[in-house]
Amino acid sequence: MTKRIGILTSGGDCGGLNAAIRAVALRAHHGYGWTTVGLRSGTHGLLDRPVDAVELDPDDLDAALARQGGTFLGTTNRGDPFAFPMPSGGKKDRSAEMLKGLSTLKLDGLIGIGGDGSLDILRRLMAPSKVPFIGVPKTIDNDVANTERAIGYSTAVAIATEALDRLHPTGASHERVMVLEVMGRDAGHIAIAAAIAGGADVVLIPEVRWNLKHVVAHIDKLRRSGRTSALVVVAEAAGHSDEAADADSDAPHHGIGEWLALRLSKATGAEARATVLGHVQRGAMPTAEDRLLASAFGVRAVDLLADGKADRMVAWWNRQVIDVPLEKVVGRSRTVDRDGALVRTARALGICLGDRP
Repeated sequence: MTKRIGILTSGGDCGGLNAAIRAVALRAHHGYGWTTVGLRSGTHGLLDRPVDAVELDPDDLDAALARQGGTFLGTTNRGDPFAFPMPSGGKKDRSAEMLKGLSTLKLDGLIGIGGDGSLDILRRLMAPSKVPFIGVPKTIDNDVANTERAIGYSTAVAIATEALDRLHPTGASHERVMVLEVMGRDAGHIAIAAAIAGGADVVLIPEVRWNLKHVVAHIDKLRRSGRTSALVVVAEAAGHSDEAADADSDAPHHGIGEWLALRLSKATGAEARATVLGHVQRGAMPTAEDRLLASAFGVRAVDLLADGKADRMVAWWNRQVIDVPLEKVVGRSRTVDRDGALVRTARALGICLGDRP
């Protein structure tokens, strides 16, 4: 019977992590009488001697914690255990050191909260161990396979939508094209959701191959109809237009948003300004939806350990919390469906995706 479990957060931070940690500790304590140990700084805490960890007192985990962004345990998105960067400049496999540190905690189960990359690393790290491992999906990009939602996505979309709400009046006041660059390493989930919610005119995502001339034509069409400004949302991984043969000569070094604003200024004659949200999308107070999702995931993760399950990930599917084998998650990603509901909705609202005028 599992009696002492650990929890850690790995990869980039996002809204909802503290709510998930809280849910795990409360479910373990009130549901099963277990102790929960929080591992600090992700897997890096396992290299410290003694291991950087703390027993979580349920009395300290009040509702205020669920409202806080980030993770009070700390996290890391650097330092692959199997190729850990060393001061000398080389890399070393330190996974055995981490597992030795983990063994000193005498855990009967471990819950790891991370994105697709983190879950893959944690699964491989735990493979030689007899400690059951359960994964919890979190990423603002919402690209973890076999779950419709990941912790942090809702908050990121809310922040991007609020940014569009603020950019619209200033763009209209100055008759400008306002370009908003949002995160999305490999997927355009944030971009297209925010574009629809925020009333954007153009959205560019990596899943839809776009062409600059179509974006320019759409903005010209808006101007001919009497519009004096436009809102453009672009995912950081959207890439450059097919026609941008001279991209290397005029692309700013700060990303696609500034590059696109410069090109649109030249092509349309209108002033264009770029706003890059960056880590602003990660650090906010989590939305109610992210708090709910994180709490449901945390409870289910503990219940899976109680049922003797291992090597699985909790997931949200068809308005239910389910669990899926981690082998069906790692090495895969869930990108925006080119023919899915959000793309169809955007097109129906007259939003240009850059693949047609």
